Amino acid sequence: MATAPHLRLVRTSDQAIEPVDFDELFTRYSAYVAGVAARLLGRDDHEVEDVVQDVFWTASRRLGRIHNVEAARPWLVTVTVRTVRRRLRRRRWKQLFRVQLDAVDVPAPGATPEQMALLVRLYRLLDTVPADNRLAWLLRHVEGERLEDIALACGCSLATAKRRIGAVQEVLAEVLRDA
Repeated sequence: MATAPHLRLVRTSDQAIEPVDFDELFTRYSAYVAGVAARLLGRDDHEVEDVVQDVFWTASRRLGRIHNVEAARPWLVTVTVRTVRRRLRRRRWKQLFRVQLDAVDVPAPGATPEQMALLVRLYRLLDTVPADNRLAWLLRHVEGERLEDIALACGCSLATAKRRIGAVQEVLAEVLRDA
């Protein structure tokens, strides 16, 4: 029996076969993935669109592992974090080799000019810390994720997630102390 290319058959707990619809997955979570990516990257431009495309391309190839659309959210966050991590590392290498990067364009609709200035300063500072630390800190303090979910999304232990968040907190405290 042939199915549409955007449908995959999966086994649920009662061993029945039910289709998981890619279009439903995309419709339900694309804006969420875009928001997470924008906040992790600190940019609201084509880079976010590229991350969304990469995440859902991966999702389309792995639909058979998703048992239901509701359970896909944590997995999509993990894929988003991994995709953003690669982009941040690439960005860091460009900085090391003095390739000119675009100005920081922080996604913050409705922010006052003072808030935007603070956000730009924060994201520039976050550009100086290791990508894994940045991701863990942003997932915790911007996305409001639980520590256990951060560890899962970042592919590390709970202790490592806490250590990464703490390392960024120390940098922030030092910069604020010097300001």
